[in-house]
Amino acid sequence: MSVLAEWLGMLAAVCTTGAFVPQVLHVWRRKSAQDISFGMYFILVVGIVLWLIYGILIVAWPVILANGATLILALAILVMKVRYDRVPKR
Repeated sequence: MSVLAEWLGMLAAVCTTGAFVPQVLHVWRRKSAQDISFGMYFILVVGIVLWLIYGILIVAWPVILANGATLILALAILVMKVRYDRVPKR
């Protein structure tokens, strides 16, 4: 793989993974995930796991790193969704 393609992959990984950070912070600060779809995030997490496995199988570091980080962020949102939806609202 060319150096340009590798850097392009890393830049894409930073952008797509970084896009989850504001959502994680927003849910965490508000202590509410009411407007988050559990089903959508569950399917997303399954897809991210599959991409991560794919990246590992083909040894594609941009895919591995991006999906590893994105998995952590998406799981954080999913966990907060379950946790905050169970907390009674005042």
